[in-house]
Amino acid sequence: MVQYYQSLNKKDFTTKVEDVARKRKGKREYLNDKLTRNLMRALSEYFDSMVEIPRINVGKRQSVETLINKESLFFVKFLRDEKITWVPRILNLN
Repeated sequence: MVQYYQSLNKKDFTTKVEDVARKRKGKREYLNDKLTRNLMRALSEYFDSMVEIPRINVGKRQSVETLINKESLFFVKFLRDEKITWVPRILNLN
């Protein structure tokens, strides 16, 4: 994401005026529609991509989205003292 944002220019954004409070308006910067669609498509493809980290129950591969969801669930269980230990299985997704 950092590399993606470093390649953006000022012309890649649009300014929109929005209501901030009852009688106040403010300006916000948004990524233009074309780049927003491209970014969302790339993120979706990334989360659907497979990584070679074994699943908990069955299989040797899983999607990045599943891995993130499972690891966050295990981390929350650890924080709630429902699990004694938690060792993240996410080392490097590159």
